[in-house]
Amino acid sequence: MHLPSFRRLRSEASRTFPPNLARVMLLCCAALWGGSYLVAKVAMDAIPPLWLMGLRTLGSCMVMMALFHRSILPCLNARIVVPALLVGVTYWGTMATQTIGLTTIDPGRSAFLTAAYCVLTPFATWALTKRRPRLVNLLAAVICLAGVGFVALKPGSGSLALSVGDLLTLACALIFSFNLTLLGIFSKRFHPIAVTFVQFAVAGVMFLITAVFTEPGPSMAWCSPDIILSFLYLFLGATTLAQIMQNIGLAHVPAASASIIMCTESLFAVGFSALFWGEAIGWNSIIGFALIFSAVLMSVGKHTD
Repeated sequence: MHLPSFRRLRSEASRTFPPNLARVMLLCCAALWGGSYLVAKVAMDAIPPLWLMGLRTLGSCMVMMALFHRSILPCLNARIVVPALLVGVTYWGTMATQTIGLTTIDPGRSAFLTAAYCVLTPFATWALTKRRPRLVNLLAAVICLAGVGFVALKPGSGSLALSVGDLLTLACALIFSFNLTLLGIFSKRFHPIAVTFVQFAVAGVMFLITAVFTEPGPSMAWCSPDIILSFLYLFLGATTLAQIMQNIGLAHVPAASASIIMCTESLFAVGFSALFWGEAIGWNSIIGFALIFSAVLMSVGKHTD
């Protein structure tokens, strides 16, 4: 489907699709993503992180091809090879660092450190497109850095300490900011669903290749009911369904409003982790999370619709 006709269809659909339903879909998307940190933690008790992400992304590719092949197949030509490699490699780097980092830190902590990507994205855009960030972006970056500092405080000692898992998660946020910038560029040249498909395909192959050489292979532990249910949640719910709801929601809700709704992902993550994982949240983490979330809201709240 050519981009002009896609825009026309989206405009026509916007007049009939209820905006409040679209907002609910975006909120459900944020909740699914928020729950994915906790569920991934459970799944990784049996499935190593790279295997988990490889199966998750390639499984989503199969579902997307079955549902959206009419939008995907026309875009699979030589022109999309370089964009596919760029978005695929950066997505692989994003999810590899986040998932491996999650093996050593709590889900809520991972979610808030990952949320720093919202603050970093304007600077990644500056690096790739030469479009300078605004003053509010600089202020948000300073507040976010202060938030990370509070998260890093060791209770009782007052010293700063970021674990390897924390550093990997911050690296995830940095790489993700470049991934989102590239997605924004290439989604204007190709159908957004096709770009998402090739991103998952390239990243999925890279996950499986690195998993074969660095992690133990499949075992019977993968077949336990709780692990199967966790995997189904991750690939059907947090990846495939969430992506579809995000695409629909973004077509019917202004960008600034949609961004703020989706930022609640980190709030859902820390809530689920505290309720079901028993994550202990100290005063320094509460202050740090609040500062990071404030910086995220500053970054997305100034976007134009």
